[in-house]
Order: sequence, then C-alpha cells, then structure tokens
Amino acid sequence: MDKATINPVIKVENICKSYKKIKAVNNVSFSVNKGEVFGLIGPDGAGKTSIIQILAGVLRAESGKAFVNDIDVTKNPEKVKALIGYMPQGLGLNLYDSLSIEENIEFFRGLRLIPDEVFEKNKKTLLEITRLTPFLQRQAKALSGGMRQKLALVCTLIHLPDVILLDEPTTGVDPLSRQDFWNIIHGLVSQRDVTVLLTTSYMDEAERCHRVALMHEGKILLQGKPEELGNLEEVFIEKVTDDRLKAEDLRLKRYSLDKKENLIISCNSVTKTFGKFKAVDSANLEVRQGEVLGLLGPNGAGKTTLIKMMCGLLEPTEGEIKIAGYDVKKEKSKVWGIIGYMSQKFSLYRDLTVRENMKLYAGLYSVKKNDFSGVVEMLGLRGFEDRLTKDLPLGIRQRVALACALLHEPPVLFLDEPTSGVDPVARRAFWKIIFELSRNKNVTVIVSTHYMDEAENCDRLCLMHRGRVIAEGSPEELKKKSEKISGSLIQVRSEKFMETYDLLTKNFKEISIYGSKIFIRSFEPEATQQKINETLKNAGITQFEISPTPIPLQEAFVDYIRESEK
Repeated sequence: MDKATINPVIKVENICKSYKKIKAVNNVSFSVNKGEVFGLIGPDGAGKTSIIQILAGVLRAESGKAFVNDIDVTKNPEKVKALIGYMPQGLGLNLYDSLSIEENIEFFRGLRLIPDEVFEKNKKTLLEITRLTPFLQRQAKALSGGMRQKLALVCTLIHLPDVILLDEPTTGVDPLSRQDFWNIIHGLVSQRDVTVLLTTSYMDEAERCHRVALMHEGKILLQGKPEELGNLEEVFIEKVTDDRLKAEDLRLKRYSLDKKENLIISCNSVTKTFGKFKAVDSANLEVRQGEVLGLLGPNGAGKTTLIKMMCGLLEPTEGEIKIAGYDVKKEKSKVWGIIGYMSQKFSLYRDLTVRENMKLYAGLYSVKKNDFSGVVEMLGLRGFEDRLTKDLPLGIRQRVALACALLHEPPVLFLDEPTSGVDPVARRAFWKIIFELSRNKNVTVIVSTHYMDEAENCDRLCLMHRGRVIAEGSPEELKKKSEKISGSLIQVRSEKFMETYDLLTKNFKEISIYGSKIFIRSFEPEATQQKINETLKNAGITQFEISPTPIPLQEAFVDYIRESEK
C-alpha cells in the first residue's frame, strides 16, 4: 500500500463475546486502513466469525467497541448495514438454490433498492470480473463450489460497498477457484480503493493480505505484515505449543521411487461414468509400498470417486484396479482386509465413546482382540478412551477416525481430505502420524487435500482435473515443470504500490497480486527484470525491489489446470 490512512475504516477496541462458558472473543483489538486487505487467520473456533458478525451488525458484543466508517456498530448495528457488503461462511449459503444466477442477483438488487442505472453498471462490472456471464440462466444448485462463491460475492457486492466483510470465503473451494477469488478481491481493491476484512483457516493465504492477525481461542496471538511475521504455521505452533519442530524435519527424506518391484497399487485406464457424466476418465496411476501420495484437484475433479473405486466402494465402468496383486472388482473381500479408509465425511458414531467406536470398527474388520493400547498410544489418544466422540475437539475426532481405520493394521491407507477445518497444531500432529506409518511401518498412504502446504509433505503428487490425471511428480518436480508452462516467477515490491501495479499491468500479461507483492511470470527473467526496472524508473518511481522467487505450489497447480484446458 502507498500510505496508511490516519483514520482507520474499521476499528475494533477490546471486543469480548461469550457463548455460555466459552469465551469466543477475548479482549480483541485491531484496525483496518482504507484500501487494505486485512486477514483474521486461524483455525475453526478461533473467534473469527464472531468478530465479522459483530462488525456486520448481526451479533451483539458483550463489551468493547467496534467502528465501521466511524459508526459505532455496538450502538447502531442497523446503521452500518447499508455501508457494507457481508458474505457469511459457507459455500454460497446466502443464495437461493432454486433461482438462476441472474434471478439471485435480481433478488439482492431488490433488497438493496438499487436504482436501474447503478444496478446495470455494477452488474456488468461484477459479472466481467467473475466470468459468470455465460452461466446467467443456470440454477444456483447446479453450480460448483467455486462458482457458488463467485455468485455469492456478486450478490454481496451488487451495491459496490466501500467496506467488504468476507467470512471464510475460500473454505471448501479448490485452489484454482481460490486463485480466481483472490484476483477478484485485489482487482476491486486496486480499482475502487475498497477495504476488505476477511477470515480464513488457510495459513498459506495470509501472504495475499496486506496485514494479518493470527488468532487462537478468542485471542490475537500477533499481527502485522505477513512477510515480517515469517512462516505463519510455524509461528502459530510455537506460540501455542512451544513446538519448534519444522515441517521439513518431519519428512525425514523423500521416498525412493527407484524400486519397481515395490508396486502395491495400479490403476489401468480406470473410468467411472454416472449417466452421461464422466467422473473419472481413463486414469492411470501406480503407487509404491511405503509411499505418501497426494491427490490434488479442483472440486469435482474425480479424487473422491477414484479413492472409492480403489477401496472397492464403487465399481469402475471401465479399466482395472489392483491392490497388492488383488483385483479390486473380483476380490473385494480380500482387498477390504488390507486397506484402511477414512472418508471425507465424519464417519464415527458421535453418541458412542472413543473405546466403543473402536470396538465397533474392530468387529467390522474381524479384529478379535479388544486391546487397543498400541494404536491409542501411537495416535496420542490416551485419556480420551471413555469420552463421547461428540465432545472431542475436531483434531482429536480425526485421530479417532484414523485409529478406527488402522485397527486391522492395513498396509494401505486411504485418507480423503482428513484435516479439513483442523487447526495447524492438530494438522502437524496428524502428519507426524502419517510419516510414522509410512517411514517406520512401510504403510502406503493415499491422501486427498486442498491445503497446498500439506501437498508439499507428500512424496509424490497426482493432479486431477475433470476426471483426468493431468500431472504427476514430486512437489519439487511439478514446480520445476511449471516454469516450462508459464515461465519463472519475478517478485516486485514498491512503496508506490498502486502506481507500480497500474504501470506493470499495462506492460506485462502474466501478473498477479499477493498482498503488497506483485508477481510476474516470464520465460526471459533477466530481460523482464531489466524491463521492469526501466519502466518504473522512467515513470519516476525509484524505491522498489525486483527479485526472482520460487514458484509456490499453488501457482504450479493453476498452471497445470489451465494447460489441460487448452
């Protein structure tokens, strides 16, 4: 940003909010300047949503003050509603499923009483930047997660407010749609000087904000510019647990893929159709014993369908799947005896205790012994055995689900988005277990995830899009290959941010914003850096930094998706 505004657009002072005995928001203070993207970053239950709802005038604070454009929201909650755009948490939960995209937009226009001329202009602008114009007659219920969020954003912004409050706008949205969503947000900020306050549980999204506040259990742990705070996941874990073990230390070493004889899973031209829809299209995949393979892809890419076919829960329309030499289609009972499966949806019985759930699953797997001390110890569940599952924190419940999948000591383990919504400490603990299983017990792990930092943990990644496998390789290999698709990545920082961005946008095609950084892709990085240098100096901008920077996995992911659609 060029200069911080002296009088903040959003100001929160010592806000508190409790639900019975739980202190959801505990003496929180922060401010957001005009034209700034400010992120409240933290896991589920950190207090982020409560703060957003207080600022939106839909929730009363117990104490403290909150201001939006100098209006005290704690005293005049109704007065602020005309000035803001508020998008609640959930995939388009503010939409009407039976209405089309156009009808939803018209409905929100009526709520805001927007004059015809203003409405048509705003509608045209928002549909262009969200690229929803070709789908105006499609019903909301027929939209993908990413498209629902874009429509929800259009409806939120149809009166083009100066202040936007977004609660978990990218949760459950695939990385490609997340990239689109952030481009829309930064486009609005750069073009109209809009102020944005958003919440997210994705630590890797922090670098896209100008400033962030890291939250845990109702309190702000620290706040500032992402580049000054460092790796937020590491910082969070240190603040909460004093655990300084780095993610790199967990991996020990990349799995060796040289030994062809260790093949344990093979998918040969696997296809699954539902009516005329191809959920999986001629997928070929090989996985070695002891390998951690990550399945990545947008919503609807076919990841869960492929996992269910490998587990024998769905039958392929075409093709062959073998696990440990067994044909999944013909020898299901043998396959089920050697695999563990943890589904995307929570699969435990909430009204049973941890021990009772484990006994139930032991019976399903024909495990005769009722001594679960080994798996309880390994997964850190000691002391939780007699607690009801519904009363456990989400991270602990996920470990119980994993314990149930491991009771029969399977050599192959399938995990379908196992850490969605789990805080960084619990996620780190979960991955410690995965590495323990892989490295020390030679268990093969197939995991699907939307978290890019988790994908970095995998030995090898399989990227899927529209049912097809579009890329395979280690995270390092995929990032290196993406340079051949879109070029190297150059980072530009400048005190005159908006002036710099406007200049570079006119001179370069592949450009994006990450908070206070500008990213440019180029096949001739040295010549491009020189051109950037000359462009800025000729315009009288002297305070800036240009440097090559590693390609994030998120950028590589988007490269492969776009390349596959050509």
